[in-house]
Amino acid sequence: MAKKRPQSKAGKPQLKDGEIPVVGAREPCPCGSGRRYKACHGRAAAQAVTELVQRPFEGIAGECDWIALRELVPAATVELTLKGGLPDGVPSVSLATVLPMAWPALRRDDGSVLLALQNDTSSGDLSRDLADTLQRALEAEPGTPVAARRVPADGPRLQDVLDPDAAFEPVVHSGFEFWVPDAENATAEVSASLERANAAAIPTTRLSGVDAAYWCETPEKNHLRWVMPHPEEQLLDALARLHAAGTSSLGEGTRLVGSFRAHGLMVPVWDLPSAMGAEECEKPAAQFAERLVEALASDAPLTGEERRARGGLTNRQVTLS
Repeated sequence: MAKKRPQSKAGKPQLKDGEIPVVGAREPCPCGSGRRYKACHGRAAAQAVTELVQRPFEGIAGECDWIALRELVPAATVELTLKGGLPDGVPSVSLATVLPMAWPALRRDDGSVLLALQNDTSSGDLSRDLADTLQRALEAEPGTPVAARRVPADGPRLQDVLDPDAAFEPVVHSGFEFWVPDAENATAEVSASLERANAAAIPTTRLSGVDAAYWCETPEKNHLRWVMPHPEEQLLDALARLHAAGTSSLGEGTRLVGSFRAHGLMVPVWDLPSAMGAEECEKPAAQFAERLVEALASDAPLTGEERRARGGLTNRQVTLS
């Protein structure tokens, strides 16, 4: 039998939870317990980091557009406003859907910062991951990208870093020329990279008459994907009422085909004729928004036909995140 390790009566005094620093997973825990960090205080820290936050952008201006840019839009940028203003030497901070080489962020030569939204993250809280990357980008040397890392479990979130009163106004681009300040005079390598990225981008336009609705063009048909802020069950009921009444489409040749579920919100999707562009979507989308408001306000029990419509919509949901 293995010998038992003698217990010291005057062992190292244990620290309070708030005083315990983060160390390597296999190192002795600084609390003095004698166990490895991962089996002691590191266990709670790891759980906090990996716990999934269902709505990471909740409470931020433009939550629905954050989700659209994260999941649906190939090329877009948004100028961000920080609490307390920009640090010295940082002329601007912009959110970008994606950056070259899948960089999480980039500090440009002029000191400006680009923060990428569509990268894989290390924790279950996308907001905390992005805030950590943003803070490191603000402190990086000009002209350098920011690498990915595992974020501290108690680090700030976007809600702590961004100005809650600032507008969130996405600018959708036809390509990724925003990667470089002077795309026309870029090197051959950079030009080739831009050409490949642009060829893969689906043409996308943000509607101006309603919030967070994005038209996109595909070879076979066009689509409208609309991120909505309403609670899922309430929105499903409202869509079912409209669908059963034959008023869920956006006009002739269009059809509500289902929805995505992304970051805690629903994204209804319509199939559109290939001849129907973004401008042609504006008026029917605004009219649908009015019908939806009325349907959301109804608290009457669903009829049998409406329940069947709801079941069909539920079966055609796809979870993106």
